[in-house]
Amino acid sequence: MSGPDGDTQAVQVADDSQASDVGARYARALFDLAVETNVLSAVENDLKALKAMIAESADLRALIASPKYPAEEKAAGLDAIAKRASMSSTTIKFLGLVAANRRALALLPIIAAFERLAAARRGLVSAQVTTAVPLTDAQTSSLAAALRTALGKDPQIETRVDPAILGGVKVRVGSRLYDASLKSKLDSLKFALKRA
Repeated sequence: MSGPDGDTQAVQVADDSQASDVGARYARALFDLAVETNVLSAVENDLKALKAMIAESADLRALIASPKYPAEEKAAGLDAIAKRASMSSTTIKFLGLVAANRRALALLPIIAAFERLAAARRGLVSAQVTTAVPLTDAQTSSLAAALRTALGKDPQIETRVDPAILGGVKVRVGSRLYDASLKSKLDSLKFALKRA
């Protein structure tokens, strides 16, 4: 792959495929184990740190996404990263299992599903917000208030910038997508003009 953007796209493609189903199953197993053994907070912090590491490191994204690395190398790499970051033994064992089962590509969907489970346990709802430009703190607060009113629960907002939407905002809450982006409006207009 040719750089950080290409690596990120490969991991995001997995997010839209069957990896998300696999991610939900693995996340549920890890979540249940973490609750049962009273390490939910530690595992949640570990996964949050791992998500940040994946976002920051093209090498880590390549290790996870590339089929040229065998499961053993992926397991060894993830083990080394987890130990260096002082992650809990539950998280370290889990990462080893994921790599051994050749599911490293599903790590981001696993983390996303785990975050939703943890948020739901705290009475929060997870919302992924995509905008063309970064939101200011005031805009984020305003959006959180609007989502709180609309959903009846406190939102845990994860923001993403995608200049391709041109303007407006996309909000995904669970499987529902609220798309008020300029790109979707232009696409709708284009479709209507083609039908006319």
